[in-house]
Amino acid sequence: MRTTAPRRRARRTLAGAGAAVVLLAGAGTGCSSGGPGEQGSGERGAQAAPRWNTAPASIAAVGDSITRGFDACSVLADCPEVSWATGNDPAVRSLAARLLGDAAAPERSWNYAVTGSRMADLPGQLAGAAAHKPDLVTVMVGSNDACRPTASSMTPVAEFRSGFEKALADLRAASPASQVYVSSVPDLQRLWEQGKDLPMVRQIWKLGICQSMLADPLSAASGATARREQVRARVVEYNEVLREVCGKDPLCRYDGGAVFQYPFAADQLSHWDWFHPGKDGQARLAELAHRQVTAADPPR
Repeated sequence: MRTTAPRRRARRTLAGAGAAVVLLAGAGTGCSSGGPGEQGSGERGAQAAPRWNTAPASIAAVGDSITRGFDACSVLADCPEVSWATGNDPAVRSLAARLLGDAAAPERSWNYAVTGSRMADLPGQLAGAAAHKPDLVTVMVGSNDACRPTASSMTPVAEFRSGFEKALADLRAASPASQVYVSSVPDLQRLWEQGKDLPMVRQIWKLGICQSMLADPLSAASGATARREQVRARVVEYNEVLREVCGKDPLCRYDGGAVFQYPFAADQLSHWDWFHPGKDGQARLAELAHRQVTAADPPR
């Protein structure tokens, strides 16, 4: 498991794949539990459910290469300043900048994501994030669980589920008032479709990016087609796990599949690898997250 680092510290690790997944966690300032209510007989009623705070005052981000801004500014390098979650690039207008303001964001946001991370790495990242008792924790993880050397080496769904349950339980124990916002894993097959017809892109993909999806990108053989469909189906299963587990926590909000469904175009991808989000793609992720976090009602 890789160790995490503050947002402003560059990382050298390579990305396994763009994405995935967001988990966003949030906080207690706007979360309140109603006091015991009186029923008609005078009996003590149940406490009201915690209320989602649409204006968190601090944000911690966890996840993988997408949240680190990998390949968005230069080849094979993190660029956390353009991170959709905590970056300070005005062209992106990160979630932290939108919620906290440009002046407060640097001191009230922390990026613990690590390029190449999988679900198994999430508990360690959340432990670092929880130390700040953040109002909101964003979590985007899962792409690297699907982006493996082969489809057969993808993280099993049961293991993915148990890892997420543990990560969320550990966060609750360390920072019980934090809200959690979970981003869906991107549609990796859609990203393949954006670059497969470009000879230069196919050469770049041969370097080892997400081979479970991107190997033999032009092959229409039944085996290659079935492999891509298997990877996409696994991403769908991961997203269902994120939805189900998050749904059991009253302070967790899943994005309703917003990132998975977003139609990323070629000009929103990194021109270094044509797979990770570029600066424009990061801006779109920030916009989606802000819309979901500030919504009065949770996405369906």
